[in-house]
Amino acid sequence: MRILVTGGAGFIGSALIRHLINDTDHEVLNLDKLTYAGNLESLREVENHPRYRFLQADIGDQPAVSEALHSFQPDAIMHLAAESHVDRSIDGPAAFIQTNIVGTYALLEATRAYWSKLDEPRRQAFRFHHISTDEVYGDLHGADDLFTETTPYAPSSPYSASKAASDHLVRAWQRTYGLPVLLTNCSNNYGPYHFPEKLIPLVILNALDGKALPVYGNGQQVRDWLFVEDHARALLQVVTRGAVGETYNIGGHNEQKNLDVVHAICDLLDELQPRAAAGSYREQVTFVTDRPGHDLRYAIDASKIERELGWTPAETFPSGLRKTVRWYLDNLDWCRRVQDGSYQRERLGAPREQQA
Repeated sequence: MRILVTGGAGFIGSALIRHLINDTDHEVLNLDKLTYAGNLESLREVENHPRYRFLQADIGDQPAVSEALHSFQPDAIMHLAAESHVDRSIDGPAAFIQTNIVGTYALLEATRAYWSKLDEPRRQAFRFHHISTDEVYGDLHGADDLFTETTPYAPSSPYSASKAASDHLVRAWQRTYGLPVLLTNCSNNYGPYHFPEKLIPLVILNALDGKALPVYGNGQQVRDWLFVEDHARALLQVVTRGAVGETYNIGGHNEQKNLDVVHAICDLLDELQPRAAAGSYREQVTFVTDRPGHDLRYAIDASKIERELGWTPAETFPSGLRKTVRWYLDNLDWCRRVQDGSYQRERLGAPREQQA
């Protein structure tokens, strides 16, 4: 297949592209605007592969997207481009509305025009896969409750509201125009190449720098943690084997309280890279004022994707977290280049399109 991936320089997108290039025979066009969270260094190992090419473009630029579709002739689109950081959405929601809602609309319209002109066999085989989040469901209050594919939407933040809106647009384009779509809603991802503003890499790097390890509120918020490479495998299963019009929840079967996640990172660092001063990294934990509208608990029922597509996560939380901490310890140069912004400065002179 020829697969166009939007947002492929981001955390999940780059993991997906590495999987597609390293483990399959699919061709990939990575279309990414390269905002602050887009980092082509995450794709260094595949950047010269003959089945990979990169185009710097905004999903909201419908003519540019239409030109890319006409040139690349994809058999599927996997749409991951999004603004995704909750705190940033609270401080400045406009970018989330523009990218996640207006951008998805523009992408859908460009896709519909492209798809409508395909010959009938290709029209039938084409797929538009929209990658979303479990945050559209709001939060859970019962200890045993789980999000299913039919859980009503109740987003709590500007970020999750914008993703909920994009989900509705994708479904509407299928029902109104017949566009063959698939949707997935995933739980919290973690793993290598994660942008350092997110919880797990932030804690790792702050700990190593001797800084405070901030925990919102009392740290009792529960998240279901999904190793990003497991997620990439699931996404490929959905786009190649999923039923048109269906939604699949993807979770890691790894519910953890935020405070327990922070403590687990501290314990791994105590083992793998002990502090120069005596004592545990746990001594750096600091409780900070909770974020507005903070959801208490997320948990995914991923039985549908297991039952229908045969996917289950390969990593447990302890095994995945150990791999993640080890990766950050081994790749501190990558982290520092993200933190000081040098990864952005270097790409300014890069060509708009790069093809091996």
